Amino acid sequence: MDALEILTNLNNVFPYFQPIFSADEHRVIGYEVLGRYKNGEKIESLGPIFLDESIPEEYRLEIDHTVLRKALEKALSLEEDVLLFINKDADLLMYDDAETFLSLLFEYKEKGIQLNRIVLESTERIYKGDVEHLDHLLNYIRTYGIKIAIDNMGNERSHLDRIGQIAPNILKVDLNELRSTASAHVLHDILLSISLLARKIGATLLFKNIEMVYQLQFAWRNGGRYYQGYYLHKPSEEFVDRSIQKDKLGEKWHEFIAYEKKKLEKLYSVTEKFNERLNQFLQTKNRKMLQYEDLIKELSSYLNDVAFRLYVCNEDGVQKSANIFKADNSWSLQPEYLHKNWSWRPYFFENIMKMRKEKKGILSDLYRDMETGETIRTFSFPLNNVDYIFIDLSYDFLYEHEGLL
Repeated sequence: MDALEILTNLNNVFPYFQPIFSADEHRVIGYEVLGRYKNGEKIESLGPIFLDESIPEEYRLEIDHTVLRKALEKALSLEEDVLLFINKDADLLMYDDAETFLSLLFEYKEKGIQLNRIVLESTERIYKGDVEHLDHLLNYIRTYGIKIAIDNMGNERSHLDRIGQIAPNILKVDLNELRSTASAHVLHDILLSISLLARKIGATLLFKNIEMVYQLQFAWRNGGRYYQGYYLHKPSEEFVDRSIQKDKLGEKWHEFIAYEKKKLEKLYSVTEKFNERLNQFLQTKNRKMLQYEDLIKELSSYLNDVAFRLYVCNEDGVQKSANIFKADNSWSLQPEYLHKNWSWRPYFFENIMKMRKEKKGILSDLYRDMETGETIRTFSFPLNNVDYIFIDLSYDFLYEHEGLL
């Protein structure tokens, strides 16, 4: 598309609206405003125009604000709690310090669109200007009640330190890369960081580019409150019935919840079986009296079908035994791990306290092992009041048991 051609035919520029659905209400809570251009019989996206840095900023701004004005005019018919998500490239926002953008919003505030319904989506990840100036501008915009969303979380170019400084209201996570099992593992690891950050700064997670049901389930399982994508509804020129997917989402939530319950029951069952197995082992021939090196040698043979690493730590995280590690189906001691301290690991003391109070072992969540790079779980078990054995379960074992991965 040619920018000059578009500028001379602004009557052919118009907004499309992609609905955004909520997990808690199962209905539309907002719309993302998208720019479109009628080129003959074709409807074309204006996205490439807005991102083309070879086109002068004032040209792109005029096209952008034409879309926005028409969107706001149309949004006057919406209910007063419906949000409007407006994309703004950081360079265009900074071009006039958001003056024309804000003046347009103020104009429509007078007509009935309150500014707390506006969500400004920033793409600051590719911004090349003064980041501190951008931060000041975003904070200034926020003083009017406008919400800030950061787009394309989950993309390798996103920077968590920048997100922490901006402290947006909404983090948008792109599920476009969730195409394979490998991608799912990588994205899940990234999401752990994003979810923790979102919780710390009080941000809501919005998952976009949901095109299949497994992506919706992935978003739901990973703390998403808002959802957007072709699986739910394509962008269109008209607003949709807010309850258009209420039955569908209710049905899917029921399926997701049933699956998670079944998975949790499996985890509980596996945990109970490990507790029984460890208690049985320790009570046989009074193995509690064994030196820890002898204990882990015997236990590695006993758990050869499930484990690949065992070691003993005290309640302060100090390792009281060597590691015993299985490679190529053979166990070997690693004495260099004796006296290492693991208290820095997340949830270490929380798990120790839980085992001390409940007098039984616990199964960890999934995580990636630092040495092998495999996805594993660890079963921890109290040997006495101060020492605990840690059993790293192999990926093969987890894979063979439904609900453990």
